[in-house]
Amino acid sequence: MSFRQALFSATRSRRVLLRSVAAGGILSTTAFFLSTTDSFGSIHHQAEQDVPLNYPVPPPVALPLSREEQIKKLETEQFDLLIIGGGATGAGCALDAVSRGLKVALVERDDFACGTSSRSTKLVHGGVRYLEKAFWNLDYEQYKLVKEALAERATFLKIAPHLSFPLPIMVPVYKWWQVPYYWAGTKMYDLIAGKENMESSYFMGRGKTLENFPMLKPQNLKGAIVYYDGSHNDSRMNTAIALTAAQKGAVILNHMEVTELSKDASGRVNGAVVRDNDGTAGKIQVDAKGVINATGPFADGIRQLDTPVEADIVAPSSGVHVILPDYYCSPKMGLIDPATSDGRVVFFLPWQGHTLAGTTDSPTTVTKDPIPSEDEINWILNEIQHYVADDIAVRREDVLAAWSGIRPLVRDPRAKNTESLVRNHLITLSDSGLLTVAGGKWTTYREMAEDTVNTSVKEFGLQPTAPCGTKDIKLVGAEGYRKLMFIHLIQTFGIETDIAKHLAENYGDRAYDVVRLSATTGERWPTRGIKLSQAYPYIDGEIRYAVQHEYARTAVDVLSRRIRLAFLNSKAALESLPKVIDIMAEELKWDKARQDKEWDDTIRFLYSMGLQNGKYFSRADVESGKTKMLG
Repeated sequence: MSFRQALFSATRSRRVLLRSVAAGGILSTTAFFLSTTDSFGSIHHQAEQDVPLNYPVPPPVALPLSREEQIKKLETEQFDLLIIGGGATGAGCALDAVSRGLKVALVERDDFACGTSSRSTKLVHGGVRYLEKAFWNLDYEQYKLVKEALAERATFLKIAPHLSFPLPIMVPVYKWWQVPYYWAGTKMYDLIAGKENMESSYFMGRGKTLENFPMLKPQNLKGAIVYYDGSHNDSRMNTAIALTAAQKGAVILNHMEVTELSKDASGRVNGAVVRDNDGTAGKIQVDAKGVINATGPFADGIRQLDTPVEADIVAPSSGVHVILPDYYCSPKMGLIDPATSDGRVVFFLPWQGHTLAGTTDSPTTVTKDPIPSEDEINWILNEIQHYVADDIAVRREDVLAAWSGIRPLVRDPRAKNTESLVRNHLITLSDSGLLTVAGGKWTTYREMAEDTVNTSVKEFGLQPTAPCGTKDIKLVGAEGYRKLMFIHLIQTFGIETDIAKHLAENYGDRAYDVVRLSATTGERWPTRGIKLSQAYPYIDGEIRYAVQHEYARTAVDVLSRRIRLAFLNSKAALESLPKVIDIMAEELKWDKARQDKEWDDTIRFLYSMGLQNGKYFSRADVESGKTKMLG
């Protein structure tokens, strides 16, 4: 559908909708909506075909290049592109460029997805709220953003089916006039998605709404409008993108920080000096024909290395999320509150067996591992209280983890009005040739990367040997993934069902290698997999796999971004820390001093995940069980 057609349709629909509401013709319309749901009010799913479970066990995968081998290449080779930043956009740029035949290096001062890319709302979406703004303001840019994101949503689910999946989301309706309003909006959302639409939106009656969300406030509830978007495991998705780039030949190094940009005699950027923060290689000069700054909210810091007087382009905004027990949300359906007390949108989403709630949207300063404020946490809890039944108390003690993500909203430095924010991503080239990409959203990371590499090819005179092909490149773990693979894992290795499902849905066909690295239990059943925490399906083999195959270098890398325990339950992460450090010390040959440093660094990180701030937890206290008394 062209924008002209959509605009005409939107204008006509708005007039019809307002006229319908004003005339009070709601009951007949509602009867039509009710007929769009099957007789049981069930969610419609397309039939899925799967291969039989008697397929062979895949052989062990080869180890990737070691960190030392990667560093050697960084020291001795010249690259077409040096990418700074290992978040979704930077990793996406690396995969895009290397798949075109370019020689690529990526460096990240901390870990892949260590910032915004691991602290998202976990949605793969077009943005229903952007569509609403486009509709009422007749805003082409908002419409374009939704259309592009919906196209990328389909690609997202195709290239990483083990890490992303369709998720129905309901909008509770407490006034009859809201039924046609929300229904029209979600139907337009379906229409814009076109052939890439997941499932058709529909009206769900009051009974089915309460069946899916029994904690929902029942007074005056009319039902709910249900539409579809996607959900994903953001940091594992980010890591999979980086690993796929490495698999195709890119040099990918985390814990490698850019300390200065190098320039040629004419003042053009031609590389960077990097420092190995893992302590094994010191400083390295990296030579490249072009340098891409893809550091998200930290983009201005790299721009200052290029031109110290440059005005900032990032307008950082804080988004706080909290993790609650699973009973706050349906296990297979999310909920959106489009009209909170101050006009912001709040989601309640099932994620990794828990309930994720958020987000706030407040101006902030750019810091590493920001700590969510109590005011922001309490605001989310208060909004939840408005939606749940009166006899349910939403308690601060129910918060298992909380974190703040910094969204890098951007200003165009070359625009006349430099105070206005760019709704989509921004690509800008400095006078000395530093290419910066910032803004955008997780769902459109691939398109942002494609645009950035296209610009790099043009500006740096590069010679790719192939066009962009990332719409069809399946990420690490996706190739042999099957929906029922978890059963094969149980039958082959004798692991528990919850562990098998977790491994299949987070590692895809690499789950077999994770189990191979897991210790035997010494029991008749299960035979493999020692849990890090009895309440969670994370096992010892994941730590070894993270070190050997996923470039994990610190305990924080493992607890927060390879497994997600720090994001789900900060206290459980603390209690699992001794096991994590012991296994990593064995794998990486850490001495006592390094193990002590890992302990202290991880405690500081867990403060940003909601652990009781300001209190020090010794290893002896944790191992003796004293922390189990924490509230």
